[in-house]
Parts: sequence; structure tokens; C-alpha cells
Amino acid sequence: MKTSNSYTTIAYLFLAPALILMGVLTFWPVGYNTYLAFQDYSIADGSSTWNNFANFKYIAHEELFWNALKNSALYLLIVPVIQLAALIVAKMVNNKLPGMTLFRALFYIPVITSISIAGVVWANVYKYDGVLTWLLQSLGLLHDQVNWLGEPSIALYMLMIFTFWKGIGYYMVLYLAGLQAIPSEVEEAAILDGANAFQRFWKITVPMVKPTILLCTLLSTIAAIKVYLEVIVLTKGQADTYTALFYVYDQAFRNYNFGRAAAAGVVVTLICVVLAAIQFRLFGDDKK
Repeated sequence: MKTSNSYTTIAYLFLAPALILMGVLTFWPVGYNTYLAFQDYSIADGSSTWNNFANFKYIAHEELFWNALKNSALYLLIVPVIQLAALIVAKMVNNKLPGMTLFRALFYIPVITSISIAGVVWANVYKYDGVLTWLLQSLGLLHDQVNWLGEPSIALYMLMIFTFWKGIGYYMVLYLAGLQAIPSEVEEAAILDGANAFQRFWKITVPMVKPTILLCTLLSTIAAIKVYLEVIVLTKGQADTYTALFYVYDQAFRNYNFGRAAAAGVVVTLICVVLAAIQFRLFGDDKK
């Protein structure tokens, strides 16, 4: 008969491949990045010297970094919008109607579309004589052509719209899984009690998918703070779309200052940790 120690050994053997991959691809890079944040690193010969908090002091006094943080913080506006929309869409598609499978697939297509290809399409949508300008002019809402990605006052919001289109299908699938875990008897009982659609949504659906709301909001918040690919593909950091993670890229691969890039990466990581803790506090289990 196998002992408990044998089962523990077997369990660790099954976990070993995943733990090794996490160690190599996650924990080691995070640790080395933290180490570089306190170094003056030379890419020429790979040498580094300890500089205490010099990198952090530099970015703390750099206006460009604070502007990047401001843009990343502003990008958080997309989080409640995309989460509410995804939950509503998931509620709509959680019905057994003809063609509903196709409808779900259409919402999910942007998620699996390469961001490079999607970026090329949306760059054409946003250009002076693109689809967006044509549509608004056809509706009489716009008379002059607008450089949607070149105007500093609106460019960041244009990126948010692209993020919304690209990500709503992903969160819809997660919410759909949460909705399908709700027993049908609960909503049937609410209907018999005379609850309308809004009351059932607010009093039954939302509380019962609270763990899914926590997961999706957490993922969406981290993605918003770390927005980078949208910037690279559509604006390259121009027109006031210079975000925190783009600053990390800019310092590392344009200025070749890996120490400052690492320090900025540590700051972004700490911000994500703080926001995650707040969300666990707001949406986590209230039981003690």
C-alpha cells in the first residue's frame, strides 16, 4: 500500500514540469529584472555596477515617466466599460436560440486575430479618409477630416476603443462560463416571485458571478496598466499615447538603458500588485 509520502512525491512529479517552466520563464526574469533595477548595466560587455537607488531617483524626477504613468492610469477607464459590456453580452448569448453559437463565435474572432493584422485594419479605420470619418460624415456628425491617432486629445481614447473591440469576446467567454454555472432553478424561482429582468440581473446574476467578476476585472486592470502592443502597432507612443510599459520598452531597446527600464518595470509591477490587492478587497469573499 502506498503511503502519504508516496502520493506527495507523485504529486510533485506531476507539478514539476509546470514549476520548472514557471521558474525559468517567470520567477527568474522577475528576480533578474529586480536585480538590474539597482544596476548600471552595459550592453556592450554585459558588465554591471551597483548604483543603489539611482535608477529609481532618475525616473522619479523624469516628467516623461510620470506622463506615461498618467496615460496608463487613464487607460483604466476601459476596465469598467469592457467588464459591464462583456457581462451584458454574456447574459444575452446565454440563451438557446438559433444561430447563437455563430453569434458567440463572431464576438470571439477579434480575440484570436493577430494584433498586428488587427492594428493594420484599425489604422485604416482611423486615418483621415477612413471608415470612421466616412461614417460620421455620412451621419452628419462630422464635417472636417480628423487625424484620430494623431490628435493628442483623443488618440488614447481611440486606443481604448481598439482594446474594447479586441478584448470583449475574451471576457464574454469567461462570464459565460460563470453564468452557466448558476442553477436555472434560482432564476426560475425569481421569475415566479415576480422579479423583472433587471432585478434578476442585479440581485441574482451579479452576486453569483462575483468570483468571475473578480478574475475578469483583475485581468483587465493588469492588461490596462501594461498596455503596450496597441501603442506599438497604432501610434508608436506618439500623440500622448506614451504609456508606462512603452516607457520600459523605450528605455531598454531605444536608449539601451536597461537599469532605468528595469526600475520602471518594478514600479509598474508594484502598481499592479496594489491594484490587485484593492480588487481582492472589493470583490473577494466577504467571509472571514
